Amino acid sequence: MQRLFLFLYHYRAFIIFLFLEILCLWLIVQNNTYQGASFFNSSNRLVGGLMQTSGSISDYFRLGEVNETLAEENARLRRELSQMEQSVIGLDLTRLKDYEFLNKYDFIAAEVINNSTRRATNYITINRGSQDGIKPNMAVIDDYGVVGQVKVVSKRFAVITSILHTNVRVSSRLRRTGDLCTTQWDGVDGDKAKIEFLPRHVSPQVGDTIVTSGYNAIFPEDIPVGIISEINLEENSLWYDITIDLSADMNALSYVYLIKNNLKIEQDSLEISAGAQVINE
Repeated sequence: MQRLFLFLYHYRAFIIFLFLEILCLWLIVQNNTYQGASFFNSSNRLVGGLMQTSGSISDYFRLGEVNETLAEENARLRRELSQMEQSVIGLDLTRLKDYEFLNKYDFIAAEVINNSTRRATNYITINRGSQDGIKPNMAVIDDYGVVGQVKVVSKRFAVITSILHTNVRVSSRLRRTGDLCTTQWDGVDGDKAKIEFLPRHVSPQVGDTIVTSGYNAIFPEDIPVGIISEINLEENSLWYDITIDLSADMNALSYVYLIKNNLKIEQDSLEISAGAQVINE
């Protein structure tokens, strides 16, 4: 307290001067219309600028929350779109009463927290795990196309085998003609992949779209995989050598969507049973 009094005593002349200056300015503003209007306009601009800056800073720190909200909304819209598509397949009215069929696919949004693209075997880590309903072998996509497939899961995290993995194959088809093929990364370019087993009697074209075939219980059909960018055919080859530009930008992944097939167990068990019967025969 003594130091405070010493400070005030030492600077008493300056403090009195500053007080009188503020008093004079207040009297001028209060008793003169023009000066008063100018003062309040200036103060409003200053306060407005400070509030705008404060709002911009606040919005910046909320970007993560906003992105997560948008990702959840996109997952919900994808689920509703899937339900709509399932309900109009063949206009089979009996399917409209099959709740499990209409809700065949669930979409779960997740944030990418680690991603490799420069190895022969690349993986992606997300911030969702078993407590969020994530299970191994679930399909993973982003807003543009196929990303990969869930490999292992812990309580809070999951690791995805990226489409940029030389052992990953995606059952695909040429959208324009419906011909089946397989997509596999050759380990060279992180933006491209190879199309295998497209027979030579087909007539693919540069610019054609490759999509998922839906011929397994993991990926739904018609999800973009890539666009054909290069076509080669050896004289004695049975298959085309085709290069595609991947639809998903694997170097810029932020949020992904995991697809849960609620009928996968039923489909897998039936196919295994049928396979066993064939073997026994």
